[in-house]
Amino acid sequence: MVEGGGSTTVILAHGAGTDQHHATIVGIRDALGARGLRVVTFTYPYTEAGRRRPDSPAVLLECHRAVADAVRAAYGGDVFLAGRSMGGRMATMLVADGYPVAGVVAFAYPLHPPGKPEKLRVGHLADVCAPMLFFQGSRDALSRMDLFDRHVRDLAGVTVVDMDGADHSFRGSGWGPAVLYEFLADRTVGWIDSLEPVDGEKS
Repeated sequence: MVEGGGSTTVILAHGAGTDQHHATIVGIRDALGARGLRVVTFTYPYTEAGRRRPDSPAVLLECHRAVADAVRAAYGGDVFLAGRSMGGRMATMLVADGYPVAGVVAFAYPLHPPGKPEKLRVGHLADVCAPMLFFQGSRDALSRMDLFDRHVRDLAGVTVVDMDGADHSFRGSGWGPAVLYEFLADRTVGWIDSLEPVDGEKS
């Protein structure tokens, strides 16, 4: 699904237990689209097939790459990969594997499985050769703050937006939907606008 029609495209991937029609994905999509960005959403194969268990990373990445290839062919311009939880992780993995994009946005990156902080998902992040924006909730059970600070915050090219009181679903005091989507969109667009274009010229 495509929202908006600007020259910059954001490919927005969903989390493990949802699809492209989930309220959070739709809310982020619409808020970004209202700010002039073209936003493309999609659904991973396992969800399309009605399964709850995610496909292997290889299958998820194959789907993600195919969507990105189609978007680049159809629209050109700058492409950003964004994702909610698992979708953000897949975006970082695809770019770490060398896929060329203008930047990556992770909405609640799943740093580790719930209750298993020893199983960190950080090994590939240093290989991401593109700017990265992380939205980090202080109450995120899948991203313990001390571990995020130790392994992610100070990586080259990383910008962090801290969300005090927000959990992994971005729920928490003061983070109702009306506030949340505007906040996420404003910070994302501001970050994109702050990046220097590849050719060194402001569009």
